[in-house]
Amino acid sequence: MKNIVIIGGSKGIGNAILLQQLKNNIVYNISRNAPEITHANLKHFTVDVLQDALPEIEVIDTLIYCPGSINLKPIGSLSIEDFRNDFEINVIGAVKSIQKYLPVLKKGTNPSIILFSTVAAKLGMPFHASIATAKAGVEGLVKSLGAELASVVRINAIAPTITETSLSANILRNDRMKENMIERHPMKGYLKPEEVANMANFLISEDAKSISGQVFEMDYGIVTFKI
Repeated sequence: MKNIVIIGGSKGIGNAILLQQLKNNIVYNISRNAPEITHANLKHFTVDVLQDALPEIEVIDTLIYCPGSINLKPIGSLSIEDFRNDFEINVIGAVKSIQKYLPVLKKGTNPSIILFSTVAAKLGMPFHASIATAKAGVEGLVKSLGAELASVVRINAIAPTITETSLSANILRNDRMKENMIERHPMKGYLKPEEVANMANFLISEDAKSISGQVFEMDYGIVTFKI
């Protein structure tokens, strides 16, 4: 049984990971809102990761940082504050969490960290300047820390394409938009949160003990293929 800290496990991909990991592990969720579930293996801390002090946790094997943003605007409509906010949520929050829990994490069993990027960090997409810039920072962090912590803690990132969560509700708000999104992807689909949770489960397992410093694109072919 692992001790898993999830930052942002009350909604979306983070919640899918939380629900999956609760079956066999102790899960500490840190987010502004509590998950809509109670469980003997779940401990929730109501915390704003950017504003508040993070709670003390004595034993940690895995840290998963899930908060993100979808802030899609033309470059002329993006303010410096937009860029700053996206960077704070996606990069600074992750750095703060890693710095806080790394000393404990180093003592864990097969310790690992998972962060989240996006396909937009590699695939040029209109109106994604702010989020793609922030997520590129996440990928740089993964590469750098992968090398720095190579003999101690593994760190990887998942870079999903559009995933059906509350964060993307406006993009997938009706059947026509959903069909258009399916058609945009060469493998004719887009992600469900449970698919991403399955990848996270693999990356924190013993089966992935040789993998660190990697960014895994879950893209339904949109980055990799031109068909």
